[in-house]
Amino acid sequence: MVASVDGGAWGPDHRSGSINDAADWRVFRVLRALADVVLVGAGTARAEGYTALDRPRGLGHLHPRPLELAVVTRSGRVPPVLARGDRPPLVLTGPAGADTARGDVPADRVVVVGHDPADGEEGAPDDAVDLAAGLAELARRGLGRVLAEGGPTLLGDLLAADLVDELCVTTAPSLVGPGPGRIVAGAGPATTPRAVRLAHLLHSPTSRPGSPAGTTVARWLVPIG
Repeated sequence: MVASVDGGAWGPDHRSGSINDAADWRVFRVLRALADVVLVGAGTARAEGYTALDRPRGLGHLHPRPLELAVVTRSGRVPPVLARGDRPPLVLTGPAGADTARGDVPADRVVVVGHDPADGEEGAPDDAVDLAAGLAELARRGLGRVLAEGGPTLLGDLLAADLVDELCVTTAPSLVGPGPGRIVAGAGPATTPRAVRLAHLLHSPTSRPGSPAGTTVARWLVPIG
């Protein structure tokens, strides 16, 4: 995730790309090169213009298999550019979104994880996505190293479900003022602050031409359980 110094998760165009820079991009490419699958919310995939993913150029030697993309969507709707592509993403959705998802991508790419009201049991709404079950299914398919790229609501849901073991945060040397949200969002209740441990801290004294210098990239270890 990337944030401005004053905590904004995006710039004036409502995209995180407007506040990142070459230093952030360099780390971002390495993270993708090492992952089995990139997990992203459908809204972020749509807003950021996601397409089918490849290993970053020059870093393909870091991982032997193709990079997968998994989209989390309550409604089952997949951004058209992804649904129509030659390499459709995996789709994590609940029972309410299953039929819609199967209409957008092949059935074997749809992972239905959530409460089905037809079973007569009380539980979460039928459009809810059980992220723990979704990650377990990705692992069963050999996709155990998951890079979650957001957005803020998905990150909030993953944290609430205690499913985040590392958090990589770039702090961009910029101020965006009021308006943009934080890198963590959602409608869930406030939780007790959780202590995390700094594992790496990188500093870039230079940035892209015309931009201020001072980007920092931190890797935080998050306790689970």
